[in-house]
Amino acid sequence: MNRPDLSVVERAGGASLPAALALTSLSTFAAMLAYSGPLGNAATITTALGAASGTTMWILSAMSTGLAVSLLPAGALADQLGRRKVFELGACVFAIGSAVCATATTATQFVIGRLVAGAGAAGVIATGLGLVAAVNSGPGARSAAASWWGASMGLGIALGPLLTGAFDLADLWRAPYWLLAAAGVGIAAAARRCYPETAADPDRSLDLVGAALLTTGLGLLLVALIEARRGGLALALACAGGAVIALLAFAISQLRSRSPMVEFALFRRGDFAAATVAAAITGAGVIALMSFACTFLVTSMGMSTFAAGAAMGLWSGSSAVSAVLSRRLVARLTGTVQLAIGLAATGAGLLLLAGLEPGASVARLVPGLLVAGVATGVLNAGLGRQATATVPPERAAVGVGMNNTTRYLGASIGVAVIGVVASAPRGDIVAQMSGWNHVAVLAGAVSLFGAAAVLVLPRLGTSG
Repeated sequence: MNRPDLSVVERAGGASLPAALALTSLSTFAAMLAYSGPLGNAATITTALGAASGTTMWILSAMSTGLAVSLLPAGALADQLGRRKVFELGACVFAIGSAVCATATTATQFVIGRLVAGAGAAGVIATGLGLVAAVNSGPGARSAAASWWGASMGLGIALGPLLTGAFDLADLWRAPYWLLAAAGVGIAAAARRCYPETAADPDRSLDLVGAALLTTGLGLLLVALIEARRGGLALALACAGGAVIALLAFAISQLRSRSPMVEFALFRRGDFAAATVAAAITGAGVIALMSFACTFLVTSMGMSTFAAGAAMGLWSGSSAVSAVLSRRLVARLTGTVQLAIGLAATGAGLLLLAGLEPGASVARLVPGLLVAGVATGVLNAGLGRQATATVPPERAAVGVGMNNTTRYLGASIGVAVIGVVASAPRGDIVAQMSGWNHVAVLAGAVSLFGAAAVLVLPRLGTSG
């Protein structure tokens, strides 16, 4: 059979494909729900915790920072010690971080909780697709897993701001974090029934030095980007310098290590390089612009946070639907072609968002949001597909970790650039609209460039 029916239970070590796929989708959904939640009520949290206005940037960015610095180490750890162990640990850490947020009395405690939740979510995201592959590694099952994974990602991003905005109306901003904590506990408990454990690799040792250098380097880089947006240029430059040193040391350590966390030889594979570039462009383009869009809709178009979240749901909700429906449409396409089509169509949708004038209504954005949303669903499914297809089976978690790390790094860089390009005086609607138009064109152009690069890279590298 070319495409297995998911209603048929396929077992490996007592685990079924539908159960494994459902838990992977649910855990990804919960992680993205937590990731996007503060977009709907960051102002409420800032006020409730008595935080300075500049702290809002950390409230919004802390979880993505935790994710970015933890994804690749979590993937390497999972491939060496067993993916289910890391998945369970990640779900528990996610629950703890969410509980810290729910009980926060200061902005510092809330930010720490978000960092911890991000690190926990990294363990879940890096291992989920690999655990599904351990149940059934056939191309049909892999395509289904990638589609549902992409759909759960889009749906989580869509509902996160709506969930927090709805609880805000009842003055219950802490409630979503208690729900996420409970979800983390439930996901950890379900893992043993839904997944088989993957074998540890006795020939590989844990690269603690590499993990420390990578975490330090990425952490300093993200702090530099956040502080640059807040105006702390001295600290940003110091952190950027430290990041360069740590990442160079990481690269050297990987070249000299017998069990490197990142095998640079993988980048000689054209399809792996293309998937990595596509992930980075996805973050720097569509995710970065949509992260800024909520703020723009509230401050420049006068919408409430709940209404802005609902508008953004057009993008993320349509991406969730298209990720599932696209599985049959792209079954005959290679993964690289799927990524290129997704990036090109996403770029076209982002360009449709440009051209706003003062007094424009949100209806003007609907076509672009829908086109970009449908294309993002195809793109997310393609990224999930290629994250495991472009690496050896025993390195699946590292493949997913690398793919998602570059996505969140791209998003962090893109958000910083968009924040600078779109900056405009408060109250100057003409300048704010002009700034939006510029960044929409920039994000669209970046996506189109990415589509071209994805098509070229496989021709320059090996086929694996």
